[in-house]
Amino acid sequence: MTSEVDRGAREGGAVGGAPPDVPPNEPADGDGPWRIGSVEVLAGLLVLLVVLREPLARALSTPRLQTWTTVFVSVLVQAVPFLVFGVVLSAVIAVFVPRSFWARALPRHPALAVPVASAAGVVLPGCECGSVPIAGSLIRRGVTPAAALAFLLAAPAVNPIVLTATAVAFPGDPEMVVGRAVASLVVAMVMGWLWLRLGRAEWIRLPRRPELDDGSRGRAFWAAVRHDVTHAGGFLVIGAAAAATINVVVPERWLQTLADDPVLSVLALAGLAVLLSLCSEADAFVAASLSQFSLTSRLVFLVVGPMVDLKLIAMQAGVFGRRFALRFAPATLAVAVAVAAATGAVLL
Repeated sequence: MTSEVDRGAREGGAVGGAPPDVPPNEPADGDGPWRIGSVEVLAGLLVLLVVLREPLARALSTPRLQTWTTVFVSVLVQAVPFLVFGVVLSAVIAVFVPRSFWARALPRHPALAVPVASAAGVVLPGCECGSVPIAGSLIRRGVTPAAALAFLLAAPAVNPIVLTATAVAFPGDPEMVVGRAVASLVVAMVMGWLWLRLGRAEWIRLPRRPELDDGSRGRAFWAAVRHDVTHAGGFLVIGAAAAATINVVVPERWLQTLADDPVLSVLALAGLAVLLSLCSEADAFVAASLSQFSLTSRLVFLVVGPMVDLKLIAMQAGVFGRRFALRFAPATLAVAVAVAAATGAVLL
């Protein structure tokens, strides 16, 4: 009777030996040269933190660095829960929702799909951190980019949580809630229609997602969640760090000087919304605290923030590509400022 060893050798492998197709003197998988991975990098950073804990503690005790750390952590704490929510919803859309659903749910004509997708943001509680991966999943599932981008802009600004927070922050000015909802929906629809008119498919470069092709939906779902958390989370950290740096560098007295000029106050709060990178669920309370500015300029702050800020631009560049972000973000900023200022002039 032929032994298992002889039979294994004839089949190209060996029981307990190297796998098939591996040359005799080559290491098998897992026995190759040691490589530095993310776990090793994390372990090295932890060791450095332990070794340098006293110098780091002294450095972080300075007021400016304490301010930087506070802003950085606060942006992350505000954004991460909604990022996770958006990532999970994105994975559900990418793995479990069939393409035929979107064909039935949205009008076939792209121009009509844009306002429907914008209005869909009213029923989804989330912020801009979660809307980016969701928009990417919608495009992958066959939704026209114009409708997906309209949803990306509308959802963080018109969902029930954000509108409720705005009403609480401005108890004596209910028109701020109406103005925010109307202006945000108009901006989302205008940008969707502009994309239909001027946008090009090659500007959007969605990264290849082989994990979504896994035969098991469960494995594909968790692979998509892990990918989006690490990918979008990395850009969120970059944006939060940039926002914290701006908070430390820009003197507060500049804001006082600009508040008295109606035009400059609008531009100043639009720029401040971009730089602060606040979560849309919290920005209304910051806007309410800027009492030296007019209601119109604060409405601009509330409309611009959920659509164009540092962390959002960074995340858009990571999900859709830099060519997209360099075109879409400035155009959105210009449209948002113009529409919000016009809305404020009429309602406020």
